[in-house]
Amino acid sequence: MITRIQFNEELTRLHHDILSMGTRVENDILKALDALRSGDIDLAKEVKASDQLVNALQLKIEDQVAVLIATQQPVARDLRELVTMLKFTDQLERIGDYAVHLAKAAKRQAEAPYPRSLERLAVMARTGSAMLHDAIAAFLSRDEALARVTATRDDEIDANHKAFIKELLDYLREYPDQAVQATKLIATSGYLERLGDHVTNLCECVVYMVSGAHAELND
Repeated sequence: MITRIQFNEELTRLHHDILSMGTRVENDILKALDALRSGDIDLAKEVKASDQLVNALQLKIEDQVAVLIATQQPVARDLRELVTMLKFTDQLERIGDYAVHLAKAAKRQAEAPYPRSLERLAVMARTGSAMLHDAIAAFLSRDEALARVTATRDDEIDANHKAFIKELLDYLREYPDQAVQATKLIATSGYLERLGDHVTNLCECVVYMVSGAHAELND
């Protein structure tokens, strides 16, 4: 059995990998947003390629956590932290998938531009990225208060999602022949809305890790 010092060193390595995974996902969201706004297809392709690295990091972290649980039989706070890491990386992987969806939308937008503003999508992506940044910080610093505050920002994403859907429906009434384009944009907005939900799940993970409580934040 490894010593407490060695165990803490393993936890530090896991924290580093989770930070790397989370930072990559955060950057991918912003990169996909840049691609959407600029029409840069190569940038969108970079996001899709990066997602493979995100998936690889998830598997690496899962393997490391499994080894620690199997060999050290941790209890109480240590076990909660390791279980949280598994949940946390699962949510990060899902958020990374939504960055890929945004990158795909960027490619479609470059090929067939939507004639109206996509600023609400941009606001949703920026808000989600900022929430993700704070959720990762809350995890690394075991800051339950920051996690709870971060989760409240999901309301901003929800409000912009609803407003964007209304704008698209108004557009469809005026241009019913653009139903395919509008439907795909509705799906993109929905992905960003769910991105916010998954960041909220990250915040719930932090609350569980710190307090042991299964909280439903911003329900």
